[in-house]
Amino acid sequence: MNFKRLIITTIIIASQLAMVIPVSAEEAGKQDTVSAVGQQYTVTSNNLGANDATSPNNNVTKPSQEGQVTNEESTGQETSVTGENGQTEGTGDNNGAEDGQTEQPTSTDEGQDADGSNPSTIDSATTTDSNVNANAANSGAGQLVLMMNSNKMYQGGKEYIAGYPMEVKNGVSYVSIRAIVERAGLQLSFDNKTKETIISRGNDELRFKLDTSNYRVNGVVTPMKGKSYSAKNNFMVPLTAITKALGIPYTVDNVGKRVILNLSTKPVASFSIGNKEVIAGETDVQYLTNSYSPSGLQIVNEEWTGRQDKFTDPGIYTVTYRVQDSNGQWSDPFSLKINVGKPHTPPLANFMTDKDTYKMGELITYTDLSTDEVGIKERVWENNERAFFTPGQMTIRLKVVNEFGLSSTVERTITITNELLYSRDDFNKLFTPVGEKYAFDGTSVPSWERVNYSISSDPVTLIRSNSPETVYSEGRVYKETASGAMRFMVHHVNSTGKNMKMYVVATNKNDTTARLTQNSLGFGGPSQYATAAGKVSVERYYKSLQTGGQYKDVWIAPGESKVIMPELNATTMKQGDVISLFADMYSDQALEFNVIMIDPNKDPLAIAQSQSLPNLKEDVHNRGTYEDSTRYFHYNDLVGTTRQRLLIGDNSNDPFQVGYDGITNAYKLNAGNFGMLYKIKLYRVAPNTLITFNPRGGRYSGSIMVNGDIVQLSTGGSLSAPNDANVLFRTGDHEQTVEFVFTAAPGSNLSVNLLFQPLPEAK
Repeated sequence: MNFKRLIITTIIIASQLAMVIPVSAEEAGKQDTVSAVGQQYTVTSNNLGANDATSPNNNVTKPSQEGQVTNEESTGQETSVTGENGQTEGTGDNNGAEDGQTEQPTSTDEGQDADGSNPSTIDSATTTDSNVNANAANSGAGQLVLMMNSNKMYQGGKEYIAGYPMEVKNGVSYVSIRAIVERAGLQLSFDNKTKETIISRGNDELRFKLDTSNYRVNGVVTPMKGKSYSAKNNFMVPLTAITKALGIPYTVDNVGKRVILNLSTKPVASFSIGNKEVIAGETDVQYLTNSYSPSGLQIVNEEWTGRQDKFTDPGIYTVTYRVQDSNGQWSDPFSLKINVGKPHTPPLANFMTDKDTYKMGELITYTDLSTDEVGIKERVWENNERAFFTPGQMTIRLKVVNEFGLSSTVERTITITNELLYSRDDFNKLFTPVGEKYAFDGTSVPSWERVNYSISSDPVTLIRSNSPETVYSEGRVYKETASGAMRFMVHHVNSTGKNMKMYVVATNKNDTTARLTQNSLGFGGPSQYATAAGKVSVERYYKSLQTGGQYKDVWIAPGESKVIMPELNATTMKQGDVISLFADMYSDQALEFNVIMIDPNKDPLAIAQSQSLPNLKEDVHNRGTYEDSTRYFHYNDLVGTTRQRLLIGDNSNDPFQVGYDGITNAYKLNAGNFGMLYKIKLYRVAPNTLITFNPRGGRYSGSIMVNGDIVQLSTGGSLSAPNDANVLFRTGDHEQTVEFVFTAAPGSNLSVNLLFQPLPEAK
């Protein structure tokens, strides 16, 4: 009988011992949390925001899928959260406990259940297994407990089952994205186009891809310490990738075999002022709020202190803002100091004339005396003629506007007598400023004496890519092989109906490295107006001739292709955009040049040499390769004593260039000599000579260099043929040598005249 009692007693003792010996990670985590305090630490990562997603095989995460896998067995990995460097893991930024220190958990808030989760309440009626895990569930409000090497999680006194256990792989601790998202109140989605799983929180976003060791945090590619993978349809990522990006602090309890995430976060309040400045009594203040809950809760209330929609008095005001989330938690107050300025005053318009009474045709000098506290943005004159040619009282007005839209107007009245000083024509010749135009009778110009200049040229190869000027499809618009001195003229319109880019690709098919030198360059566009792009390209080309600021060398190895003149492709061409370019180059070896218009997402180096790229057919405009494209005009005799003209681009005195099409090898005539650079030197221009620019072929908008200075054609807009004259130069009281540099602006019309005539006698 005693032996029987001994056996029974032994069995009872053995069964009691079995209840307290941990047999798995779940049971090991049920130790008394007080006894494990010395083994705990907390690490807080950088506070960045983010957003989440699931397996890339799903378009939208379904929470019920995560709870379908209920395996609670150990994965066989070591039962601790291990850092990527082999140390015990915190947030992954090597702070605190990762250095062997001990930190305490931070305070937490109440956690919430996610929809579709699978909780089981921990109470006295639960199973024996739940009682064993009671300590794991005994976490603070707002905490999420992850059991190491287990698929169990605890939050707010409830047990949840993850779709796959948290496990250590290659020294990195991995968790299921969906499990974390459901419990942390984040948003989850999937981008079918990029195949990225997305975690969202507020304005922040994390994007993960399968089988990669990088992810994107708010668009920035960020490395992870391990590669993502899929396990039983669960997207697994390093735990630290989520906690660090989302700024989630956590505690590692190695004795209890658990990781405790602190999900308690106050809402964040902030705001900015949308106004450039705030003026007392004038500005309706724009308060731009940017508040959010890091936990994804709704902001349900806000409170302002010191806010005024319009401040009545100048000074410095402090405005404070805070918000409340749906859990009733208030944010910390956020304050801004607002500098309220004194009310603006309108500008004071004022001007004077040098006299009160003038003869007809007498020059009037206006002096603008307007003032403003910050500066005048706009001046609008009315009736401020340089001279009047009818007698009577003339009223002149000036309106000035400052940058705040405040304005004032002033007017003055002058008297014009019956006495005539200059006729209108004589006055215009004497007083129209350089770069401005005046109207005259241009019908008589063809009868003026021609300046019979002598012509010479430099051996510069012109590569003119100007047809099809309007490009309707992707393709090659020109192709040529050239060496030595060369000039590029590129002028095209995008009419493909979609965004495009233009490139010039140079290819070296020689056995040695080629040196391509860019001496000058001018680029205009993209613009919706051909004349505007052409005018800008010519002006910038002249500036590069003046300064040499576009000089550079490009080295191209044997068999190599390079994009040259990158200004062409720096900006995408939209539908209807025009680009225009002039450039002077020199190559010590023959290079093949391809001028192409293609989709901006394609590789121009691969496309340029592709046999599938179509050669586009030309339109009514001109393309071709032309030799001797720098032309010199010299005239040694006296000019300006009588009315004379120097005609450019007429195909008579100035013959058109003859060349060929680099794609079809067809005969070509460069009508108008666009792309030709003219260097005109008149050695003897008579004293008191007026030189003007007069278009003959139609409207003209561009510029010309006169004695090294760039003169606009014209500052007031374009010139009309044949009755507009643009003032270029006036000689003084002695003979002068005058030099011109000119190239026809794309979008304008030739021929043109330089007109020389004696100035009227000054009175």
